[in-house]
Amino acid sequence: MMSGPPAGGASIGRDASSDDRPAGRLALVTGAGSGIGRAVAIALARPRTTVIVVGRRPAQLRVTAAAIEAVGGTAQTVTADLADDQSIADLVRTAASTGGGRLGILVHCAASHLTASVDDTTAADLDAILQVNLRSPFELTRSALPLLRAARGDIVFMNSSAARSAPASNSAYAASKAGLRAFADSLRAEVNRDGIRVLSVFPGRTATAMQAAIFETEGKSYRPELLLQPEDIAAAVIAALDLPRTAELTDLHVRPAIKSP
Repeated sequence: MMSGPPAGGASIGRDASSDDRPAGRLALVTGAGSGIGRAVAIALARPRTTVIVVGRRPAQLRVTAAAIEAVGGTAQTVTADLADDQSIADLVRTAASTGGGRLGILVHCAASHLTASVDDTTAADLDAILQVNLRSPFELTRSALPLLRAARGDIVFMNSSAARSAPASNSAYAASKAGLRAFADSLRAEVNRDGIRVLSVFPGRTATAMQAAIFETEGKSYRPELLLQPEDIAAAVIAALDLPRTAELTDLHVRPAIKSP
């Protein structure tokens, strides 16, 4: 949840710090307590934009909210476990009441990772990964579609380079991300006619707490300065969202520019 050039037939050359994004919109970001999710939530902030930041840890969400408000946005924190369908239903109701029935941007950044061989991966392990990485984004998107249609909004799925090239000992994680990619592609074919754009982002290795844990599991030295930064991914997402509504970027592949020695 490593890459080639962007696909989708559109350029993202516009400055990601541009101020011509629509104001007065509502955005919702899952996994917003840290890492890429936090960076995206902060990048979405601007005057008259409300960002609903969703995660499982209230203290981390408060840090994200404070950063959003420091740059002129409005933040609303929602502590939720998206493995629970009732929590998803409650979250969509919150978005509806906050945005007046319209949701301009939905960003799925919540994810879970498992490093294990097929021999060591149990059915319960697989179910847990699929629940977080595939089923929850599916259900949240499905439930939020009326709000997104009303706003002619954007949906962003934070995927992974593992969806395209699955390494050893990542079968469950890579399968969940490949499924997420297929879901996004099918969804796009259904909702483009409603004015909704769907973007899948495939980052290479990014300097996050999750990646640090992966390096430790792999027995490798963690050098975050050689990896993508969360803010790099956020800038790429904002650039894609800034495209005119006559254009849609469908698949965005981002990899570290600095190569390990």
